[in-house]
Amino acid sequence: MEAMKPIVMSGIRPTGFLHLGNYFGAIRNYVRMQEEFECYFMVADLHSLTTHPDTKELKANVHRVLAENIACGLDPDKAAFYCQSHIYETSELYLYLNMLAYMGELEKTTTFKDKVRMQPQNVNAGLLTYPVLQAADIILHRASLVPVGKDQEQHLEMARTYVNRFNHRYGEVFPEPKAFNYSQELVKVPALDGSGKMSKSENQMATIYLADSDDMIRKKIMKAKTDSGPLEPNTPKPDYIENIFLLMKLVSSADVIEKFEADYNGCNIRYGDMKKQLGEDMVNFVSPIRNKVDSILNNEIYLKEVMQKGEEKARKSAKGTMELVRQAIGLNYY
Repeated sequence: MEAMKPIVMSGIRPTGFLHLGNYFGAIRNYVRMQEEFECYFMVADLHSLTTHPDTKELKANVHRVLAENIACGLDPDKAAFYCQSHIYETSELYLYLNMLAYMGELEKTTTFKDKVRMQPQNVNAGLLTYPVLQAADIILHRASLVPVGKDQEQHLEMARTYVNRFNHRYGEVFPEPKAFNYSQELVKVPALDGSGKMSKSENQMATIYLADSDDMIRKKIMKAKTDSGPLEPNTPKPDYIENIFLLMKLVSSADVIEKFEADYNGCNIRYGDMKKQLGEDMVNFVSPIRNKVDSILNNEIYLKEVMQKGEEKARKSAKGTMELVRQAIGLNYY
């Protein structure tokens, strides 16, 4: 009998366009994981309602997230790739977990405090119980591995708390989910203006989106911050120059990187040439993905099939879990 593969679960919010940071920080890992694990990748459309209550753009955003992830190599035949709102069992498990979640601990969550500051006019109960819904998403498939970044570790810790409370109160149903990534050092893709990492919402000229046109990519890279170059051989690089080399390492060939490293260390680097080269290499990397995204977005029948296929796989897993949950709680009266 074949050994059961560990279960991986991750959610992707359908807000904004995916960018280079999302690709190298998360999607590239998903593509690798789908070969080795049983994977559930979810478009977190219900989560987005806590901060984007206007749903006019939601359908287009969901379609874009599906298309962008598939264009980057996520395979709907290998992983369950589904929409959160299509799996009604999530809401049922969320309700039960809310009985195990305490107001005091939810109010202390860093993300809740941040959101209250950002949207004081819309401090809804969904914002407060966001970590509970996130826990329900994860444990609905009895996932033990969750690829998360640093900013989500507190939520994962809370998911483990609810798992332990549930198991303690009603009997062992759920494994404890753990953070999982291939390397300890997640790839952080630097912003072009030298201010931290690329982001969906911060400075858009400093972020390369998978939907950017070739000219826009070149233009953004030419605007990247540089200086007049080092005055002495083998000078340590300032952060913003290190950033350009980091981006080059993601998309350029080894000999190109070597050439510019040698130019830098020999004090004869021409940043204009380097940025032109990086612009072309970045265009060669992004344009096939963008073209693939566009062709998927133009095929609504295919997108519908993807969602139905994902829903079927996720529902089968969710149904099995919820039968165990109802039994454990004692909600089986006949």
